[in-house]
Amino acid sequence: MRGVHTLLIIYAILLIVGLTVPGMWQPVAFLMFYVALGQAFNIFLGLTGYVDFGYVAFLALGSYGMAIAMDSLYQTGLGAAILPIGLLLAALMSIMLSLAVGAVALRLRGAYFAIATIGVNEGFRYLIEGARLWGGSEGIIITGAMRKIFGREMANFISTMVADVLVFGIGLLAALTTYVIIHKRMGYALMAIREDEDAARVMGINVTKYKIMAFITSAFFAGLIGASAWTLKMTYVFPSDVFLITYTVEAIVIVMLGGAGTLLGPVVGGITYGLLKYYLSVILPGFQLLILAPLLVAIVVAFPEGIVGYLKERVRGTRFEGYIL
Repeated sequence: MRGVHTLLIIYAILLIVGLTVPGMWQPVAFLMFYVALGQAFNIFLGLTGYVDFGYVAFLALGSYGMAIAMDSLYQTGLGAAILPIGLLLAALMSIMLSLAVGAVALRLRGAYFAIATIGVNEGFRYLIEGARLWGGSEGIIITGAMRKIFGREMANFISTMVADVLVFGIGLLAALTTYVIIHKRMGYALMAIREDEDAARVMGINVTKYKIMAFITSAFFAGLIGASAWTLKMTYVFPSDVFLITYTVEAIVIVMLGGAGTLLGPVVGGITYGLLKYYLSVILPGFQLLILAPLLVAIVVAFPEGIVGYLKERVRGTRFEGYIL
């Protein structure tokens, strides 16, 4: 439990800094998006070793779930109840996609799995645009719907504060879920799969079952992040934006940077990546990516097991060992 205490302290510090230091709420919310994204993605990549390049599709479906709820139900008089309905729809849509994709793609391994997931992401995007589903390439804009439901001031408050608080909560819930999984039978099975899938199968582990469970859990949190950090925050959904594969690449970088399969890895990776990206864009606008890429490569080379993985080795056998998980 000491690792959870460290996690809660980090989250508390971020929240206190954001709420008490003038002008720091948006930078902290920016960091928390990456932390939450890393926590959600770590449940699958970190625990199974499988790289899902189509992960952004789950965020996109979650974004659409909230947008559809807002756009369709704003005249029903449900009021604030539309928010939980939107989150539920976002989660369900992401889970349904993960079930459909996982049932087929998770029977593949290595590069074949990665290629299949890229195809799903791009294929789903062009299906929406070509078939004009949910507004097609024009997307869904919910600014007006939110103002009619909540009023102008409350709608602005939801976009500037509530959405960010939800991302905090989702990230923390994903982290606690990771902790529970790691210490249950599912976690041991997933670690065995990550180390040697063939040996795990010979040992009697239902490999496909546990991979799908991790896949669905990770997709569930991705859908909630998309609904909160995109739809409620931006008040619109365009397929060209929400299906951007850059978010998947960033999730992979965050998990590997912090330490795949660890509890604190996505937190450290998300904060490190977010700080580098934010301050480099301020200090060197237009050149931030040119500087960011070699910096990340240098960090990964210096810490091949991730920053948290390196720290775990350094404190092994000491009284601090239980705090780095």
